[in-house]
Amino acid sequence: MISQFFVLSQRGDNIVFRDYRGEVSKGSAEIFFRKVKFWKEDGEEEAPPVFNVDSVNYFHVKVAGLLFVATTRGNVSPSLVLELLQRIARVIKDYLGVLNEDSLRKNFVLVYELLDEVIDFGYVQTTSTEVLKSYVFNEPIMVDAARLPSLGAAAIFMQGTKKMPGTAVTKSVVANEPGGRKREEIFVDIIEKISVTFSSSGYILTSEIDGTIQMKSYLTGNPEIRLALNEDLSIGRGGRSIYDYTSSAGGGSVMLDDCNFHESVHLDSFDIDRTLNLVPPDGEFTVMNYRMTQEFRPPFRINALIEEAGPLKAEVILKIRADFSSTITANTVFVQMPVPAYTTRVSFELEPGAVGNTTDFKEANKRLEWGLKKIVGGSEHTLRAKLTFSQESHANITREAGPVSMTFTIPMYNASRLQVRYLQIAKKSKTYNPYRWVRYVTQANSYVARI
Repeated sequence: MISQFFVLSQRGDNIVFRDYRGEVSKGSAEIFFRKVKFWKEDGEEEAPPVFNVDSVNYFHVKVAGLLFVATTRGNVSPSLVLELLQRIARVIKDYLGVLNEDSLRKNFVLVYELLDEVIDFGYVQTTSTEVLKSYVFNEPIMVDAARLPSLGAAAIFMQGTKKMPGTAVTKSVVANEPGGRKREEIFVDIIEKISVTFSSSGYILTSEIDGTIQMKSYLTGNPEIRLALNEDLSIGRGGRSIYDYTSSAGGGSVMLDDCNFHESVHLDSFDIDRTLNLVPPDGEFTVMNYRMTQEFRPPFRINALIEEAGPLKAEVILKIRADFSSTITANTVFVQMPVPAYTTRVSFELEPGAVGNTTDFKEANKRLEWGLKKIVGGSEHTLRAKLTFSQESHANITREAGPVSMTFTIPMYNASRLQVRYLQIAKKSKTYNPYRWVRYVTQANSYVARI
């Protein structure tokens, strides 16, 4: 049960506001934004997703640069409300095609109609795009996708041998193409978030993959779909899954610890040939979630070294090696490393000919930051940083610095080797041949190297 729902821009402008119960003051949006903007409690830089101010609970998530917020005076489950906010954002994106401030302002009538159907008097009714199509009748006003920033959620898929159409992630599930026709196509995304911890000597201490197979369908009539995964896929230790399926390949080359499926997925033949049968609902949804802790080859190797270089001085050397094919390019790579608290100045030295690199020393947080626009597979990059201290170190300097953490996005690459073998769509006629798009993306969840 929530009292209010609102969406704020990065400047704090109130784009959407709906008060369902009248229990919280109308100025809650301003109170929330001031609290988030000037959050300095417990040494944290950003406000947590849930906090309380004057007996009002505030829940928020950041989606596409917007703040989706709910308030309540009641004692409700935080995970429930945060999931609701994510689903509301997904439903709005399904209808508008593009989720940003401009599209919300142009389609505020449609957005308010959606909110009234999703939530009634603070209680959730449905978050299914398919169900909402029976009750919501306003047509979206489409925003030109060409005006979007080039480095957005869509940009990470624009690489590889098979380029995606520009409208791949900016289409509405209800609007037609110019001329009144609807382009028949379906998108399948295999998105993996990897967590790796390296020891100071470079050995892998822990490694884990959290993956998801997402689908977005623009097929009319909701035809049945058959999605085939690796034949040598094993689920659960020893090849037995949490659903008590017996692996067809025993100790297969791809072994998942566990997985779960969307309610629309039929698993009748999954045990035999690793195929999923489903009738996809409208909008974006998760077909399958999976987790893997079996050893895998990490995409990057990080070597970090810090040593004293004289009185009140030290030198840091960071090396990154891309251990994947040269046909693949990682982008938006960002490396950071905490340095001793008494560091006062840092000078950086990059490799000769380095392009697209940014370096910075955050003095307030005592942290080095290194950004690389892109890294081609098989390449190695080095950063040297000279530190100046305000006092002598009386302890082992390596204990006062690090660890090194890294974030990145690698299109058309997946560490688990889980693959979509084929994607079959039930034919309505001999000429029916919709477009099929399969995309792979790997992102860093927690990628850390100790010093």
